[in-house]
Amino acid sequence: MSKYDDAIKLMEESCGNGKEVIIALATISLSANAAGNPCPAVRMVCAYYEDGAYYVSTHAKKNKALEIEKNNEVSVCGMDGYAFRGMAENLGWVKDEKNAKIREKFIKIFEWFDEEGGEDDPNSIVLRITLTEGTIFDNEKKYGEHKYEIDFINKVVK
Repeated sequence: MSKYDDAIKLMEESCGNGKEVIIALATISLSANAAGNPCPAVRMVCAYYEDGAYYVSTHAKKNKALEIEKNNEVSVCGMDGYAFRGMAENLGWVKDEKNAKIREKFIKIFEWFDEEGGEDDPNSIVLRITLTEGTIFDNEKKYGEHKYEIDFINKVVK
């Protein structure tokens, strides 16, 4: 098994396997600072991880969705010792036929989704965050390494 395979296995154990994780999602704010420079914006979101991407349920008019519309480069991190960069995209209404499998997973994974998902509102959307690079730590060194710097695009660990 390669170091990349080990890192992906660690990702699945930490973030995947059909469980809800809470991640910090950072975007670039639509508001600039006093000097006119872009400002970061971060918030905690519920997500699930699968095959190199996080999936988030949100509303199209929330700041995070509006910010992603302008600049889809994002960063995420979690308390389990990982920080990644990626590209976010709005996959559209959660009840759209093309999102049926994701919606099924939202209902299964997010205990709150039936009551709070607001899925009948066409602005209730799915965000997919496709990871491009980042770092995950394995404090137990299950697979031999303590730190994995992952390049998801080229499928290698640096």
